[in-house]
Amino acid sequence: MNNFKKIKNSLNEKEAVIAVMGLGYVGLPLAISFAEAGFQVIGFDPSEPKVTLVATTDSESLAKADAIIICVPTPLTKSYEPDISYIVSAVDMIRANMTPNTVVVLESTTYPGTSKELLYAPIEKDGWKLDEDFYVCYSPERVDPGNKTYQTENTPKVLGGMTPISMQVGTALYEQVINHVVPVASTEVAEMSKLLENTFRSINIAFINEMSLLCEKLDIDVWETIEASSTKPFGFMRFNPGPGIGGHCIPLDPIYLSWKAKEVNFFSRFIELAQETNHQMPEHVVHKAMKTLNSKQKALSGSRVLLLGMAYKENIDDLRESPSISVYENLVKAGASVDFCDPLATKYRDYDGTIQETIPLDYSSFASYDLVIMLTCHDLFDKEQILANSALILDTKNVMSSFGSSKVTRFGGGPVIDVEKSLMAQ
Repeated sequence: MNNFKKIKNSLNEKEAVIAVMGLGYVGLPLAISFAEAGFQVIGFDPSEPKVTLVATTDSESLAKADAIIICVPTPLTKSYEPDISYIVSAVDMIRANMTPNTVVVLESTTYPGTSKELLYAPIEKDGWKLDEDFYVCYSPERVDPGNKTYQTENTPKVLGGMTPISMQVGTALYEQVINHVVPVASTEVAEMSKLLENTFRSINIAFINEMSLLCEKLDIDVWETIEASSTKPFGFMRFNPGPGIGGHCIPLDPIYLSWKAKEVNFFSRFIELAQETNHQMPEHVVHKAMKTLNSKQKALSGSRVLLLGMAYKENIDDLRESPSISVYENLVKAGASVDFCDPLATKYRDYDGTIQETIPLDYSSFASYDLVIMLTCHDLFDKEQILANSALILDTKNVMSSFGSSKVTRFGGGPVIDVEKSLMAQ
């Protein structure tokens, strides 16, 4: 039996050892899925705190693995270029502990060509032969923190192989834990698909944010406009405005794509404009806060401001690239005295390295603030209590619209009107 058939059989019989490098929000659920499917799983992470949960910091354990899945971070440098150092480090560890007939899969978000340049080329240079001694695939992670509907198993998995044989081995690997594997022609297509997905979202979020700014100028309710447009059963996809974009994917992935495009002398104006628009939204929150306080004859400088929700999205504790942090920093620079309340994302390190911590969720304390800004509206927040105990509210997510209170200023322009009552009054 040749090596190709051996590795496929070991995967199908659940005899293969699976190693997952990086036990973050992507790697840990994946490692658990393989373990629950009956595989022996090695979880590797250089961070000691994570390893106390499961697995090892010993890179030599990788020598026991038949399949190694790389789920390491891919941040940006200070100059907004891809930081591939975590991938390089992971591949170096694999090379140092390489054994014959190993499947190597990259899941980290990166630019097209990474699998060929950083996985295949270095391993091949060591003397190993592709599709005889090792197999290379790319399968972009598709994790949506806090999503209760789509988990690891029922989220379709795009998979590209360096060759058709590598693709078959990679498919056999992921079919053990994923309901629907979506094969594509190459690792480059798979890498590009991830960037396309999130650049699409970035551009459309930027568009709706710009429409929100325009509606404010025209005194038109952007939220009612979106609701009206959403009744069209074809040709329209809903996106909502807000205080900015956050998380690991949407703020970063378009920059990876733009960076790669410049290598071939292609400049994407859509990406650049979307980044510019989305990044200005935290500043718009501050401008809106200033106008809201001015309407009550108060200045932003010297006012006490409370931010509700620091995580980048509702019902999770993830602060990566959260626009709420930019709002906090800009308000402080404007002279406001700022606190935040987030029972899920309870602390973060600010730009100066200082640890900022949440205040307790005590609605009665809200009355001591001149302005409460709703940024990330977790389900655990009681909106009626917020309204009852706040002197003034700036609502960036339109979650208070049903109350129709004069205390509430919203993003997007236009007064809060109950259409049915208005018609009855006529």
